[in-house]
Amino acid sequence: MTQQTINEEEVWEVLKVVTDPEIGIDVVNLGLVYGIDISERNVKVRMTLTSMGCPATGLIEFQAKEAVGTVDGVDNVEVEFTFDPPWSPDSMTEEGRDMLQAMGY
Repeated sequence: MTQQTINEEEVWEVLKVVTDPEIGIDVVNLGLVYGIDISERNVKVRMTLTSMGCPATGLIEFQAKEAVGTVDGVDNVEVEFTFDPPWSPDSMTEEGRDMLQAMGY
């Protein structure tokens, strides 16, 4: 039996369905995802939040685990929050900035 390889690009793509409920933009384009570590059938998502003590922490963690769990080959998903370095608007992608601008910010 061949070991299935988890597609990291697909993990990044499914994380785009996870949105920050206060801002309404996905965590990837907000620049909240710092990295994805894949080990066999396990995926660890290293991410931050727009602020410490964010009331949506549990919801964002749940949505991230659910989304990544849909990727072929994934058996286990762990989400690790870090505030080092702290998030800033500079972390956003160009697409994220365009979304904010379209929302009138």
